[in-house]
Amino acid sequence: MRVVVPFAPERPKTRLAPVLSEAERAEFARTMLDDVLDALSALDRERRDSLDLLVLATAPVDCDAPVTVDDRPLTAAVNAQLPDSADDPPTAVVMADLALATPDALERLFAPDADVVLAPGRGGGTNALVARDPDFAVDYHGASFRDHRETAREIGADLAVVDSFRLSTDVDEPADLVEVLLHGEGAARSWLDDAGFDLAVAEGRVDVERN
Repeated sequence: MRVVVPFAPERPKTRLAPVLSEAERAEFARTMLDDVLDALSALDRERRDSLDLLVLATAPVDCDAPVTVDDRPLTAAVNAQLPDSADDPPTAVVMADLALATPDALERLFAPDADVVLAPGRGGGTNALVARDPDFAVDYHGASFRDHRETAREIGADLAVVDSFRLSTDVDEPADLVEVLLHGEGAARSWLDDAGFDLAVAEGRVDVERN
């Protein structure tokens, strides 16, 4: 199986601007990429040895995986990596901002033997998927999970949906940092700790504060 991890190293995570500077956002985004790659590298040996891993970046990046640079928009760049024929290996797409991803969560993504496997994100996105059907294509605009589910139906593909808290939690906005502080186990959680972030509880709501 091929595993593609899209990553945009230039001016990433602009919605975190209220709490992180541009340089900090770039550094934090990189730590989340490292967490995703670490989770993939920690899969059991049989699974790990069968993976063909690729970071699909919009600009050069130095990381512990092969990198292909494609500066096209996400949809076009990912579609260029998906299977073209039934002879091509299955391709998984795992977003680089899944700071809570674990080997167990990724194994749940890879386990179904369906033509299309989707792991929805909160708010209607698609945080990870596996494509085996060469007629399947992604479209990351709008409510992509709904659109991907409809695409699978239109092409007659078998569909599996993976309900996973860890794969559904992507980090785009300040409120998402709460989940990293509560449930993170890797570099992103450590980075937030070192940067002075902590949980703030007020009137039953949990938020983040920076010391």
